[in-house]
Amino acid sequence: MESVLDTSRPVAANGLLTQKPKWLRVKLPTGQKYTELRGLVDKYKLNTICTSGSCPNMGECWGEGTATFMILGNVCTRSCGFCGVKTGRPETVDWDEPEKVARSIKIMNIKHAVITSVDRDDLKDMGSIIWAETVKAIRRMNPTTTLETLIPDFQGVERIIDRIVGVSPEVVSHNMETVKRLTREVRIQAKYERSLEVLRYLKASGINRTKSGIMLGLGETEAEVLQTMEDLRNVNLDVLTIGQYLQPSKKHLPVKEFITPDQFKKYEEIGLEMGFRHVESGALVRSSYKAQKHIL
Repeated sequence: MESVLDTSRPVAANGLLTQKPKWLRVKLPTGQKYTELRGLVDKYKLNTICTSGSCPNMGECWGEGTATFMILGNVCTRSCGFCGVKTGRPETVDWDEPEKVARSIKIMNIKHAVITSVDRDDLKDMGSIIWAETVKAIRRMNPTTTLETLIPDFQGVERIIDRIVGVSPEVVSHNMETVKRLTREVRIQAKYERSLEVLRYLKASGINRTKSGIMLGLGETEAEVLQTMEDLRNVNLDVLTIGQYLQPSKKHLPVKEFITPDQFKKYEEIGLEMGFRHVESGALVRSSYKAQKHIL
């Protein structure tokens, strides 16, 4: 069954949807655990993607003791058409950042941390040394905290990827983001096959759990989504997340389709049949959604 546009919602002259469907409405985060963590983040001025990115799942994840942190600044060397992160000349590397992140995790008493970063193609090591030192610092200061590292492609350079392999995070993730046909438009400086090769190399190098994510609603077909899923299984990927693309600003790529809950459920069922260990598929699913489950 092909997913279709709901014509009951307003459509602009260019055929693009102008109003979000009801299933994308987000409830305000609540609960004692969320309230406690929110207070700590505000008090100590801690930097989490959960808050800075206004993640719709923040309350749920924080309630499970999971949070996401971004390292290596907030300016990216790439200019992907879907991403709201600033593009330009990045900041100078903060060599104290590993300790700062580890301290934040300790203050928040995080059980499972997801670490991500901007692309740092401007650096000779592409930021991999800070990546490795951050994992080491978290391990040292928070020995019971489990880790997922959501890494860039590091231009596919194996000796650089080896720095991540060497510190053995419980989960290593690298997002495909979209289907092959749309990769050049959505991820301008990335390559579909290169991302697949990064995931293949991670698994072949001994990473226990590999993970990737794709966004829907950019104009892909169901057949293309299923082909991407097959490609990911062919590199022995363990965990897949599938979510709805939402336009960060008018400068970014437009949403061409809002995928229905039934279609997301269909992809989840197919993915589990394909052999993925975990498939998180839904309109509000993001890369770190239910991340604490993915180490199991």
